[in-house]
Amino acid sequence: QVQLVESGGGLVQAGGSLRLSCAASGCTFSDYPMGWFRQAPGKERDFVAAISRTGGTTYFADSVKGRFSISRDNAKNTVYLQMNSLKPEDTAVYYCASYDKPWIEHTDYGMDYWGKGTLVTVSS
Repeated sequence: QVQLVESGGGLVQAGGSLRLSCAASGCTFSDYPMGWFRQAPGKERDFVAAISRTGGTTYFADSVKGRFSISRDNAKNTVYLQMNSLKPEDTAVYYCASYDKPWIEHTDYGMDYWGKGTLVTVSS
Protein backbone atom coordinates (compact mmCIF):
# COMPACT_ATOMS: atom_id res chain seq x y z
CA GLN A 1 0.00 0.00 0.00
CA VAL A 2 1.40 3.35 -1.06
CA GLN A 3 1.84 5.89 1.71
CA LEU A 4 3.00 9.48 1.43
CA VAL A 5 3.86 11.34 4.61
CA GLU A 6 4.60 15.05 4.60
CA SER A 7 6.60 16.88 7.23
CA GLY A 8 8.30 20.21 7.77
CA GLY A 9 5.35 22.54 8.02
CA GLY A 10 5.04 25.19 10.68
CA LEU A 11 4.77 28.86 11.46
CA VAL A 12 7.18 31.25 9.78
CA GLN A 13 7.37 35.00 9.34
CA ALA A 14 6.98 36.59 5.95
CA GLY A 15 10.27 36.49 4.09
CA GLY A 16 11.34 33.32 5.83
CA SER A 17 11.97 29.83 4.52
CA LEU A 18 10.76 26.31 5.13
CA ARG A 19 11.60 22.97 3.60
CA LEU A 20 8.88 20.38 3.30
CA SER A 21 9.60 16.69 2.93
CA CYS A 22 7.42 13.88 1.66
CA ALA A 23 8.50 10.33 2.38
CA ALA A 24 7.04 7.58 0.21
CA SER A 25 6.64 3.91 0.96
CA GLY A 26 4.95 0.95 -0.67
CA CYS A 27 5.91 1.92 -4.20
CA THR A 28 8.83 2.07 -6.57
CA PHE A 29 9.39 5.74 -5.90
CA SER A 30 11.74 6.38 -8.79
CA ASP A 31 9.17 5.16 -11.33
CA TYR A 32 6.81 8.11 -10.93
CA PRO A 33 6.80 11.89 -11.00
CA MET A 34 5.85 13.65 -7.80
CA GLY A 35 4.03 16.86 -7.09
CA TRP A 36 3.21 19.35 -4.38
CA PHE A 37 -0.18 20.97 -4.05
CA ARG A 38 -1.69 23.34 -1.53
CA GLN A 39 -5.09 24.27 -0.22
CA ALA A 40 -5.67 27.59 1.49
CA PRO A 41 -8.64 28.06 3.83
CA GLY A 42 -11.85 28.31 1.85
CA LYS A 43 -10.14 27.66 -1.47
CA GLU A 44 -9.63 24.76 -3.82
CA ARG A 45 -6.47 22.70 -3.85
CA ASP A 46 -3.96 24.12 -6.35
CA PHE A 47 -0.85 22.85 -8.06
CA VAL A 48 2.43 24.19 -6.66
CA ALA A 49 5.31 22.19 -8.16
CA ALA A 50 6.16 18.88 -9.76
CA ILE A 51 9.25 16.92 -10.62
CA SER A 52 9.97 14.16 -13.11
CA ARG A 53 11.12 10.68 -12.18
CA THR A 54 14.80 11.51 -12.39
CA GLY A 55 14.49 15.08 -11.19
CA GLY A 56 15.66 16.45 -14.49
CA THR A 57 12.46 18.34 -15.23
CA THR A 58 10.55 20.57 -12.84
CA TYR A 59 7.33 22.51 -13.08
CA PHE A 60 6.08 25.42 -10.99
CA ALA A 61 2.96 27.45 -10.57
CA ASP A 62 3.49 31.06 -11.60
CA SER A 63 2.79 32.19 -8.05
CA VAL A 64 5.85 30.39 -6.68
CA LYS A 65 8.35 30.63 -9.54
CA GLY A 66 11.67 32.00 -8.39
CA ARG A 67 10.81 31.41 -4.72
CA PHE A 68 10.19 27.65 -4.45
CA SER A 69 12.26 24.74 -5.65
CA ILE A 70 11.49 21.04 -5.80
CA SER A 71 13.91 18.16 -5.61
CA ARG A 72 13.90 14.45 -4.95
CA ASP A 73 16.22 11.83 -3.53
CA ASN A 74 15.27 8.51 -5.05
CA ALA A 75 17.63 6.64 -2.74
CA LYS A 76 15.64 7.99 0.21
CA ASN A 77 12.21 7.81 -1.44
CA THR A 78 11.70 11.44 -0.57
CA VAL A 79 10.64 14.56 -2.41
CA TYR A 80 11.31 18.04 -1.06
CA LEU A 81 9.82 21.48 -1.47
CA GLN A 82 12.14 24.33 -0.54
CA MET A 83 10.13 27.48 0.04
CA ASN A 84 11.92 30.82 0.24
CA SER A 85 10.70 34.40 0.51
CA LEU A 86 7.45 33.17 1.94
CA LYS A 87 4.39 35.41 1.83
CA PRO A 88 1.21 35.36 3.91
CA GLU A 89 -0.65 34.17 0.81
CA ASP A 90 1.45 31.00 0.86
CA THR A 91 -0.42 29.96 4.00
CA ALA A 92 -2.07 26.62 3.25
CA VAL A 93 -2.04 22.92 3.88
CA TYR A 94 0.58 21.46 1.57
CA TYR A 95 0.10 18.00 0.11
CA CYS A 96 2.40 15.78 -1.86
CA ALA A 97 1.07 13.44 -4.49
CA SER A 98 2.34 10.86 -6.91
CA TYR A 99 1.37 10.83 -10.57
CA ASP A 100 -0.12 7.68 -12.01
CA LYS A 101 2.05 7.55 -15.14
CA PRO A 102 5.83 7.67 -15.59
CA TRP A 103 5.44 11.08 -17.21
CA ILE A 104 3.39 14.19 -16.47
CA GLU A 105 0.78 14.90 -19.11
CA HIS A 106 -0.68 17.81 -17.20
CA THR A 107 0.45 19.01 -13.78
CA ASP A 108 -3.13 19.38 -12.53
CA TYR A 109 -4.26 15.88 -13.45
CA GLY A 110 -3.22 12.27 -13.10
CA MET A 111 -2.37 12.11 -9.42
CA ASP A 112 -3.22 8.82 -7.77
CA TYR A 113 -1.90 8.89 -4.20
CA TRP A 114 -1.93 11.74 -1.72
CA GLY A 115 -0.44 12.45 1.64
CA LYS A 116 -2.47 13.89 4.51
CA GLY A 117 -0.81 17.27 4.31
CA THR A 118 1.28 19.57 6.45
CA LEU A 119 0.22 23.06 7.49
CA VAL A 120 2.30 26.07 6.58
CA THR A 121 1.38 29.37 8.18
CA VAL A 122 3.13 32.56 7.14
CA SER A 123 2.63 35.53 9.41
CA SER A 124 2.88 39.10 8.21
